[in-house]
This record gives sequence, C-alpha cells and structure tokens, in this order.
Amino acid sequence: MTFDDGPDPLGTPAVLDALALAGATATFFLVGEQVERYPSVAAEIVGAGHEIALHGYRHLLQLRRSPRALALDLDRSLEAVGTATGLEPTLFRPPYGVFSAVGLELVRRRRWRPLLWSKWGCDWRASATAASVARLATRDLRSGDVVLLHDADHYSSPGSWRATAGAIPRIADAAEALGAPLLSISQAM
Repeated sequence: MTFDDGPDPLGTPAVLDALALAGATATFFLVGEQVERYPSVAAEIVGAGHEIALHGYRHLLQLRRSPRALALDLDRSLEAVGTATGLEPTLFRPPYGVFSAVGLELVRRRRWRPLLWSKWGCDWRASATAASVARLATRDLRSGDVVLLHDADHYSSPGSWRATAGAIPRIADAAEALGAPLLSISQAM
C-alpha cells in the first residue's frame, strides 16, 4: 500500500491510525513543499515504522518542466525529506504517475528506483467513499500489487483523505484474505 501527496496535518495522522489498527505498514511518497510545511508529520510517518519515498518538491507534471527545473525539483525534494526525516529515500513516483524521458533519466542517474502502481482507489474524487475506494483498490487484487492511495488532499478534492482512511480496514482485510499482508515496498521486496 502506498500513499501520495502528503504529509498533511489531518489526513496523514488519520491514515497512520488506520494502518496501526490494521497492523499494516506502507510507503509514503512525500511532496517536498508539503514536508517543509509539516516536517513533524513527515517525522511521525517514520516514527510509526513506515517507509518514506519521494514524489517531487512540487506536484507538477514532468512533461511541462525543463530538464534544469526538473533536476532542481528532485534535489529540493530529497533535501526537504532528508531534513525532516533524517532519511535518504531511494524510491520515486512522479506526480500524476507520468515520467518524462528526462525525468526518468534523472531518477535513474541518482540511482533511485522509479515506482508506479497496479491498483488505485480513485480516492481523490469528490464522490469517493470508503466503500468505493476499497472496492476499486481491491478489484482483482493479487499478491504483489502496489495500491495507490492519498493521505492528503492538497491536490485533490477537499477532505478526500477521509474516504482513504475509512477504506484501509477493508483493503487490509482483502489483502489478508489473499495471505498477503499490507507491507511497505522495501518489506515486500
């Protein structure tokens, strides 16, 4: 299970609580500008035993960025996350799940692992509910799937994290039924 777009002072703690109740660990793809706003929330993710990964400094589509701007964005992201958490992540997911050729090359040059997803809950939508998120995220779920959710609503419908937090128990139950507990990416490897 992975979460994008945080940290967030409301959504992230709700997601962390739901994960703790489910006995699950996850990977959080953090946005640098949000980490600078809420560094203690980023540190809380690490303190709860979850994996930290990078989602850029600003949540912008790579295709619209110059190579220099993209390189600076990646560097700023790593610096913000490292300062707040004391960690140097090596996983990267681009905003909107879209790599440019330059972006993918820059990530590989830094020896980071690019990672997208195989399932998602469409939890950013205003119409999302815990039931709809869980249904989409677990449809034809298999061991090894990477589930994309969001612990923040900085770039989506206000309050959408509530549906996400509410869906976690159902997603965890579906994973358990497969004999595949929810793990962070590094734990699953």
